[in-house]
Amino acid sequence: MDADLTYDVANNKFPLVTTRKSFWKAAIAEFLGYLRGYDNAADFRALGARTWDANANDNETWLNNPVRKGKDDMGRVYGVQGRSWQKPDKSNLDQLQKIVDNLAKGLGDRGEILTFYNPGEFDLGCLRPCMHTHTFSLLGDTLFLTSYQRSCDVPLGLNFNQIQVFWFLAVMAQITGHKPGKAYHKIVNAHIYEDQIELMRDVQLKREPFDPPKLHISSEIKSLEDLETWVTMDDFSVKGYQHHDPIAYPFSV
Repeated sequence: MDADLTYDVANNKFPLVTTRKSFWKAAIAEFLGYLRGYDNAADFRALGARTWDANANDNETWLNNPVRKGKDDMGRVYGVQGRSWQKPDKSNLDQLQKIVDNLAKGLGDRGEILTFYNPGEFDLGCLRPCMHTHTFSLLGDTLFLTSYQRSCDVPLGLNFNQIQVFWFLAVMAQITGHKPGKAYHKIVNAHIYEDQIELMRDVQLKREPFDPPKLHISSEIKSLEDLETWVTMDDFSVKGYQHHDPIAYPFSV
């Protein structure tokens, strides 16, 4: 319970796991889809993330939900809440645009918060958010991020989320004209399932880690509009990634 992780974005120490091979592109692709407000698994696949295929199409509860619009529909989850949170008057609030606009002006009101967690609309989507809230803090010309996660499958999911937290701060600092500082990742329930313990204890934890690699973000990315329109995974690269062999952890439902 209560895991606190810190990532040194200022010195570009990319937290990509080295004690087994990890795949970073899908993690960034998924989060980019959130920032675009995608609500369809096909859009995520086009970016390079297949993480929503099962939740959109194989979840029996969601398949029987009358609000589901058909194949690949995810409903009002994650990025939909971040880009079009529905207000009481039925108008939509774009949380992300407000944050970007304020930070670009050098404003930090201690309320630069992006949240995907909307209990009133859980029944309108296929999945509750796990990493649900991101708070930006501006100190001088340095931007910091604190991200909150309610639940995490450590062997399979942690590195995915670590990559996303690091990337989110790095890219937000770039498009708002600030230096990135540190990213703080807070997890309430970080767990290892019983059928994963042996591989974690006897294999992964006995491997010597390599030095962290570096993440490169294209300098052509200069605005939220760029992220919304033309950016692809080709605009990101990782340098100096050394890793041990993959580990096939079982997935627990």
